[in-house]
Amino acid sequence: MVRRLLHRWVFRRRWLTFLVMGLAFLLFGAGTLNLVHVLQANIEFIAEYGFMALADGAARQLLEILLTGYTSLLCYLVFKCCEYTLVHGLTDPPEKEPHP
Repeated sequence: MVRRLLHRWVFRRRWLTFLVMGLAFLLFGAGTLNLVHVLQANIEFIAEYGFMALADGAARQLLEILLTGYTSLLCYLVFKCCEYTLVHGLTDPPEKEPHP
């Protein structure tokens, strides 16, 4: 369903594909900007304080970090799909129209 929607509304219009690609790139960048450092700090906190850290909210934070990571991955996939569509739309030879 999502694939059909993307093909019908986004990939047929190059300007909209470019716009969605830029938005996905920005969301991917914002989601992954500091993700590695926050994840490392969270794991170190859990390793140092154990169950007390998990009870104080480290488990929820770890889940939120993982969710942010997967959301960023989804944005990256949308970016790559838009990039593929634009590159192939610009570089592939146009389809020949049948002569009447």
